[in-house]
Amino acid sequence: MKKRIGVLLSGRGSNFEALAESIASGRIPNAEIAIVVSNRDGAPGTDRAKARGIATRVIPSKGLERETYDREVVAVLNEHKVDLVCLAGYMRLLSPYFVAAFPNRILNIHPSLLPSFPGLESQRQALEYGVQFAGCTVHFVDENLDAGPIVLQAVLPVNDNDTEDTLSARILEQEHRIYSEAVRIVLEDRYKIQGRRVIRTT
Repeated sequence: MKKRIGVLLSGRGSNFEALAESIASGRIPNAEIAIVVSNRDGAPGTDRAKARGIATRVIPSKGLERETYDREVVAVLNEHKVDLVCLAGYMRLLSPYFVAAFPNRILNIHPSLLPSFPGLESQRQALEYGVQFAGCTVHFVDENLDAGPIVLQAVLPVNDNDTEDTLSARILEQEHRIYSEAVRIVLEDRYKIQGRRVIRTT
């Protein structure tokens, strides 16, 4: 029986597209994207999902308290019997209610080597700080910002001529690669969590 993934997004959905491609190609076997939820009407990611024949739901978040909104989203995810929730450019902090509904079953991809540069504009932060290496992180989600246990990271050098755009583009390539890898590890239950460490078991 296929594992069912729910994807939450707010924008273009490039990481959603990468996951969908990995499922279609068999890099993530025995899985399907059951539902794509966006908190923003008109998000390009929902159009990409519709083009693939994937169910979509737009639940506007503007003006709603965090938990009130999250209860609506959790209800939709449960309606579609989701096994794993993947955030793909989802610009909202999840409430404790949401996290408790899917314990160790929510993943996020972030364009920095966490715990460095959480939040927005991570690539700009990295360049301004003058780091020699940058990258991206797949982590389990808790109720804090970009703070859950780390599943995978990818590291790449910062070039002297890098701009925010060029660095972001190179990091995005790695995001697409490691997010699919991390989803497969979690869906196949090939890990255990010890404290903050995610240990690969095979």
